[in-house]
Amino acid sequence: MRSRGATLTLLPLAVAALLVAGFVLTPNLRVQNAATPHPTLVVLGAAQYAGKPSPAFQRRLDHALTLYRTGDVEQIVVTGGRRAGDPYTEGGVGTTYLAHQGVPQGDLIAEERSRTTVQNLQNARAALSPDTPITLVTDEAHAPRALALARAIGLNANVSASPLSARVNRSYLLREKVALAAYALIGIRL
Repeated sequence: MRSRGATLTLLPLAVAALLVAGFVLTPNLRVQNAATPHPTLVVLGAAQYAGKPSPAFQRRLDHALTLYRTGDVEQIVVTGGRRAGDPYTEGGVGTTYLAHQGVPQGDLIAEERSRTTVQNLQNARAALSPDTPITLVTDEAHAPRALALARAIGLNANVSASPLSARVNRSYLLREKVALAAYALIGIRL
């Protein structure tokens, strides 16, 4: 038989576990897309294959292109470095793709050193004028975590998410929800 003290000690842990489980099992966790993007977009990197955007990265780039063509966007920062031995960076591949779609080179910035979302955001901020408001372009699953991180590091940011593929990887969705739950536990919120 457990002591009353042990039960009271385990109770907060059980409640926290139930809250996290409920959060993770929630099917759709979304943030509202900005009605109007800021003049600067930051496209968060995704994979590139031999100098070509992966399907997920291309959806982000195409979404940024659509926003750019509205006329409200003046510059696009595309973030993402390279894996060891890879001759291409995500930032370079993304800016090349957008240039081929008609975006002038002068409106594009390639951030090519980052490997994580927080590095994407920190390096994009370093490439811009201080306090530049940005609109993050990523996918729906990544948007809540990316926006929470951007705000946690002091960026004036909103988000415009590209839709997910119908064949989205369930482990990716779970990873994003678990990461966002972990952020909530340490005090990083939307």
